[in-house]
Amino acid sequence: MTKKQALQLFEERKVRTVWDDQEEKWYFSIVDVCAVLTDSSNPRNYWKVLKHRLLKEGNQTVTNCNQLKLRAEDGRMRLTDVADTEQLFRIIQSIPSPKAELFKQWMAQVASQRIDQMQDPELSIDQAIIDYKRLGYSDAWINQRIKSIEVRKELTDEWKRTGVKEGLEYASLTDIITREWSGFTTKQYKHFKGLKKENLRDNMTNLEIALNILAEASATELSKQRDPKGFNAQTQVAKDGGSVAKAARNQLESKLGHSIISQAKASDYLLPEEPKNEE
Repeated sequence: MTKKQALQLFEERKVRTVWDDQEEKWYFSIVDVCAVLTDSSNPRNYWKVLKHRLLKEGNQTVTNCNQLKLRAEDGRMRLTDVADTEQLFRIIQSIPSPKAELFKQWMAQVASQRIDQMQDPELSIDQAIIDYKRLGYSDAWINQRIKSIEVRKELTDEWKRTGVKEGLEYASLTDIITREWSGFTTKQYKHFKGLKKENLRDNMTNLEIALNILAEASATELSKQRDPKGFNAQTQVAKDGGSVAKAARNQLESKLGHSIISQAKASDYLLPEEPKNEE
């Protein structure tokens, strides 16, 4: 069973979600939903009070709610109350909000889009392009980022095939690859760019993404050729894949005369907003 986390946007407000591919359903963070519907300054307390009241009333929906580890604002994974679409519909009925009906429609759309994307993976890519454009990324950057997602998926599929476990082992191999070509672990790289909970790849420049793609694609091809078994055997493959990109980086930097590892974040190179016309 694989659970994949994703941030969804409702009227520019973030709602943490998890897709369970075995049950084929979304789980939504209830606290995030309370924040969206109530505009409460303390949505956690709002949900705590509402949950207590519903439990006293014998509401089975609340009793059956799950807890999953979601990434909190401080970047840590914390157990969070979640509800599937059906459960959340019932909880929303207990929240007086003028946004309730619009939010229900949005939830249904999120669920429908995921089913469509499972039937046609290109739709998922199309949605990613739309989201990046809305955030202001350039077409050139978006093309690179979409390619990096494709390459990363092929690499993780190869890791899975050779017996590498998701989670810590994936993260460790990623660190080896990244450190080999960039000189930084993922955590160090994010610190260098001044990032906290932001996605590192979403804050790479075109050249950084290109080298990361080369490193991960190289690791994938080397793994297919060598057919290593398990995490320990994959560590050398990861290092060798990263070294291919390191060699390319060194050659480019010798021509440029400066490092291509940049402190720039997405906010530094997004398309500027169009000036507003003054009346």
